[in-house]
Amino acid sequence: MDIALRDSNQVSALSSFKNLCDYLNAQILGQKKLVESLLVALLADGHLLVEGPPGLAKTRSIKALAQGLECEFQRIQFTPDMLPSDLTGSDIYRPEEGSFHFQRGPLFHNLVLADEINRAPAKVQSALLEAMGEHQISVGMTTYALPRLFLVMATQNPIEHEGTYPLPEAQLDRFMLHTLVDYPDRATTRLIMDLTRYEALHGCELVPPTRHITQETVFTARREALSLTLAESVADYMAALVDATRHPNTYSDKLAQWLRWGASPRAAIALERGARALAWLDGRDYVSPEDVQAIAPDALRHRLLLDYTAQARGITAQNCVDELLRLVPAP
Repeated sequence: MDIALRDSNQVSALSSFKNLCDYLNAQILGQKKLVESLLVALLADGHLLVEGPPGLAKTRSIKALAQGLECEFQRIQFTPDMLPSDLTGSDIYRPEEGSFHFQRGPLFHNLVLADEINRAPAKVQSALLEAMGEHQISVGMTTYALPRLFLVMATQNPIEHEGTYPLPEAQLDRFMLHTLVDYPDRATTRLIMDLTRYEALHGCELVPPTRHITQETVFTARREALSLTLAESVADYMAALVDATRHPNTYSDKLAQWLRWGASPRAAIALERGARALAWLDGRDYVSPEDVQAIAPDALRHRLLLDYTAQARGITAQNCVDELLRLVPAP
């Protein structure tokens, strides 16, 4: 279906996201993959884990996204001495009233940046896991609902490992996507220098957008993405990719030697929701196998456990995903 034939609400939502994408790419130079992952996670109601060296605009990217949306943003710097209450909030006693009142923590915002998440101890990570998985937090005997629009972008630094706590597989599985970012090229670095100088001269960290997207527009876009046509053959292709991670011996002895544990059902959900988001952003009313292949690396790499011998040989999760895409026939 041509975009022009869509109803006015659909065109408005898609047009708004196109403008948001242009704004983000103008503020986050050289990181188009990161921008795309943020928009996909937002459209698919998922969470994003971003891994890369320092200084690659990870924090800036979600700040820019918050600028483009009508929402509340909160940055949380994770440290080894954090407590779960530093995220969730706690009951505060008010002596003048003689009662306890709940003081909400930073998780009660729409967009949350969990900076250097692997520096937090297990109890803190568990509190975040409940928030990500259930859109709620529990304090004492009471459960509190989080905002309807709720997205966590967590960051990891692959260079430093001292004083870190590796994320358990259960928490990694809660992230819809795991995106890797790398250094920009020389020409882009030069543009970044110009942009930061411009912002310093004008006294602003980010150039504000001309228009903000409402939360209702985001929810409308999500419904549209879920309504796209998904052919049975493409759905079967997604299921086959996930199943191949669990039974790699049916496809390749080499793959069977690499993989120790396959992907969970959340991987299939991430593939479908991510592929739908990519197709919607592209202005199509159907999901293609190319959409699945484009989202597969970010949706699968953090959900695959490699055999120790494969790791010793330098095999990575990306190698496994590449092999899966090569072996599993696309429709």
